[in-house]
Amino acid sequence: MPKGDDKAAGHAGTGHRARLRERLLGGGADALADYELLEFLLFAGVRQGDTKPAAKALIARFGSFAAVLDADPHALQEVKGVGLAGAAALRSVGLAARRMARGKVADQPVLASWQALLDYLAIDMASLTHERVRVLYLNARNQLILDHAAAEGTIDEAAIHPREVIRKGLDIGATALILVHNHPSGSPEPSRADIAITHRIAEAGRHLGIVVHDHVIIGGTGHVSLRAKGLI
Repeated sequence: MPKGDDKAAGHAGTGHRARLRERLLGGGADALADYELLEFLLFAGVRQGDTKPAAKALIARFGSFAAVLDADPHALQEVKGVGLAGAAALRSVGLAARRMARGKVADQPVLASWQALLDYLAIDMASLTHERVRVLYLNARNQLILDHAAAEGTIDEAAIHPREVIRKGLDIGATALILVHNHPSGSPEPSRADIAITHRIAEAGRHLGIVVHDHVIIGGTGHVSLRAKGLI
């Protein structure tokens, strides 16, 4: 290819990046499609060239924008065109999103900022490929004092013991808690085991002054609150 064509290709790539930047800064939340936003994020790690093929390959590989930001950095690097710097750029955005979401929950009465809590949990758990059980311990003002990763795997008494959950709360001075776990299948509807373990923990807490406010199940299609469904 003649040198003049190389320059033209370079200018075209530069122009595309500039146009994406203008749309990002000038538009609203939906100014860029998911793959276009990934293109833009990859600019930080790929100084020159077209990042669109890598962005589309990431969506194809991991299934969604959120799943890309949740992906293991080593897995990201397996996608052609991403590389170490690109994986680091994507990873940093995922971590920033979690930190921002957590910041909206920290030092706030959780029950009064319920949507912020749900956003935080969805960012952290909706794309997981395995079950994770967390216990959010609250103080007397319903502020989050500990986000405890209680278990990995199915939520039953083999994975999480009611007395241990309550004992942990007593040790840190909690007066209430919220159980959280995810369903990798996508549907957040509670199982009989989910309901049963919630009742056992609530009963254990009732005798020791720790209230179970809720059990929230996160799925790829949304969330379910056992309290909202009248199951607590």
